[in-house]
Amino acid sequence: MMMPKRGEIWLVRFPFSDLTSAKLRPALVWAIHGEDVILIGIFSRIPTRTKRKTWIVIEEQHPGFRQAGLKKTSLIRAEKIAVVHKSVFQKKLGKFTCKSYGRSREGSKKCA
Repeated sequence: MMMPKRGEIWLVRFPFSDLTSAKLRPALVWAIHGEDVILIGIFSRIPTRTKRKTWIVIEEQHPGFRQAGLKKTSLIRAEKIAVVHKSVFQKKLGKFTCKSYGRSREGSKKCA
């Protein structure tokens, strides 16, 4: 299997915060440390309440959306971080860079 790289979006077994289970979902590779990988969860359910400054919305209308490999408008939630072993990676979906969405690494909000 290919080793994930920073900025790629992969389908992974992403753990719940209470570690009781995991769900297959897209995740952004943030950093790699040997066989461990730091991920940020990507979610298709976008809350209608006020969005946090640390969230990035990846909209279907954006020219870079296809490159991400996602099926529909999604939300990168920076507070949903997990450190996982490389064995949880199922399939590479695409690539994401905030630069392609007009954001710096420090900035977030809306990538549209």
